[in-house]
Amino acid sequence: MRLWQWLLVVVVVVGIGVAVYMLKPVNGPARDLTLTADATRGAYLIRVGGCVSCHTNPNPDGDLLTDDRVPMLSGGAPLSTPFGTFYPPNITSHPVAGIGSWTLQQFSDAMSDGNGPQGHLYPAFPFDNYTLMSDQEIVDLYAALREVPPIEVKAPDHQIIFPFNIRLAMAGWKNLFFQPRRFEPDPNQSEQWNRGAYLANGPAHCAACHSPRNLFGAIDPGREFTGNTAGGPGGRAPAITREELLGEGYDETSLIQALQTGFTPNFDSLGGAMGEVILDGTSQWTPEDLAAVSRYLFSER
Repeated sequence: MRLWQWLLVVVVVVGIGVAVYMLKPVNGPARDLTLTADATRGAYLIRVGGCVSCHTNPNPDGDLLTDDRVPMLSGGAPLSTPFGTFYPPNITSHPVAGIGSWTLQQFSDAMSDGNGPQGHLYPAFPFDNYTLMSDQEIVDLYAALREVPPIEVKAPDHQIIFPFNIRLAMAGWKNLFFQPRRFEPDPNQSEQWNRGAYLANGPAHCAACHSPRNLFGAIDPGREFTGNTAGGPGGRAPAITREELLGEGYDETSLIQALQTGFTPNFDSLGGAMGEVILDGTSQWTPEDLAAVSRYLFSER
């Protein structure tokens, strides 16, 4: 064989190897989905996970409505990103417009591994945070969403640039940037600190919005909570490191108050996407969870 033929063989072999690696399934530990569900606990997780603020469309004035005028969880406002516009779907119990036809296993696959019935999910949906949730929480959240009244409103299709509009490409993204796993407490930290770490990095997905991302939309490792000035699914978000919070006049108590009321220590109001998160999320958290997140964000990490 001539040299160019050998080179072609090498290129083909390497190409096949890369394709096999990039397209292989990325799945985390198997979950126990036989646990007894508690929809009341699941309803609280809807607030912890920011489901309402993302999957409910604001009115034309920009205020989040959670009454009959804009049904909760019937589909969210468009999320503009460098890759295109994502439309959070209807997650009510409607069997066609929502996720009412999803089985518990399908719901678990979406939350844990980023796989939906239609194929790979885009990381605009923070499955890389939800994967940290416990088996019991997945079962509880599913039960709560099943009790949400069905709304026959289908969200628009995503408008994403090529090649990211090809769902199969997300297999490569997962192999490069996604590690499905469950939260593991740090034995050297307190129970409160670990709860805060779990919330901020897990279901509350604070890191998803408040961290810089690389050219492929993945969080830059080691730079969590240092802010996202370029913008992402949650828009532009400031740094929430200990140093930055202290510089803005926060302490643990005033951060808790801001997450409850939307007012900063300087008497400004937190609006935009964060205002929505506070309105239908953190303002309805337990005092213990607010204190845990505040303790974690103000700790030396």
